[in-house]
Order: sequence, then structure tokens, then C-alpha cells
Amino acid sequence: MYKLKIITSTVRPGRKGPVIAQWVGEAAKNHGGFDVEVLDLGEINLPLMNEAVHPIMKQYEHEHTKQWSARIDEADAFIFVTAEYDYSYPAPLKNALEYLVHEWAYKPSGIVSYSIGPFAGVRAVTQLKTDLISLKNVGLLEAVNIPSYNQFINEEGVFVPNELLINSANVMFTQLQRWAKGLKAIKQDK
Repeated sequence: MYKLKIITSTVRPGRKGPVIAQWVGEAAKNHGGFDVEVLDLGEINLPLMNEAVHPIMKQYEHEHTKQWSARIDEADAFIFVTAEYDYSYPAPLKNALEYLVHEWAYKPSGIVSYSIGPFAGVRAVTQLKTDLISLKNVGLLEAVNIPSYNQFINEEGVFVPNELLINSANVMFTQLQRWAKGLKAIKQDK
């Protein structure tokens, strides 16, 4: 079973990322093959990068960085649940990525993007995939893009996907498993 970390990108009050991440987490568990943990950046609350030594050296000074490193290092795969802010992904996710280098490498990532409008967060995906490349992380083609996300949140605040979103998620999970298997061999060969 592969260790999958689902990471939410938003931290502001009223955010919808955790609701969407909860659905993604349950869907990943139901798909099988994953030991799932949801990491909510709003709860983790990493300060703006405050390590004196560049993360490539892996000489972490602060306890919050050591804990973040351990959680990311043990993962075999990731899913980033990201909103689109100003044609990119939110700053808290950028900050969380930049805290580490080696821990992200040779692991696959799926992306679930969403936006209040019709573009479904696809511009955030483009920016995020570019940054993942520099961390030697493989951003998969298969993704879930959620347009006008409020239409999928019911009166109880639960995310209720349509068939297209469910199918897209299942394809992404299947590919995450394949890539996790292959990249695990590459990671062990370093």
C-alpha cells in the first residue's frame, strides 16, 4: 500500500479546500492501494520560510520544519488540492513546497484544482507543475479540475461531485499508483 498525502493549499477563513480534500481522501481510500493522510496547511500553519540554511542541505533548525520534512519524506505520492488565486496557486502552498527539496523528489503528484468561476483552476495547475519539476517531482497529466466549485457543495457543506469528477479522480488514482511504483524504484536507485 502506498502512502498518499493530500495537501490543501488555502488557509484563509471560509476556504473550501478542506471540504474538497475530504472528498478526495475518501475517494482515494475507496479506490484502494493507498494509506491516506490529509495535510491541511491551514492547520499545520507553517510560518513564512524561516530556515537559515538552504533546504537542499537538509540541515533543519526549527521543529516545524523537521516535522514537515518527516511527513513529506514518508510519502510515496501526493495530491495537491489547490484553489486558483490571481492566475496561480496560493502562497501557502508555494511556501510549503519551498521548505523542502529532497523530500519531494522522485514521487508522483496528482492535482485537484478548483475555482469560483468556469476555469476550474487550470492556470494554478500550470504554475504548480512548473514548480514541481524543479523539485524532481512528477506532476501527472491526469487531474481533477472543478469549475464553479460552489455548485458541488450542498447545504450541509459537503462536497458532492458529479460523475465526470468521480471518473477523473479514479483515473488519477490509478495513474498515481502506477507512477508511485515506478518512481519508488528510481528513488531507491539514487
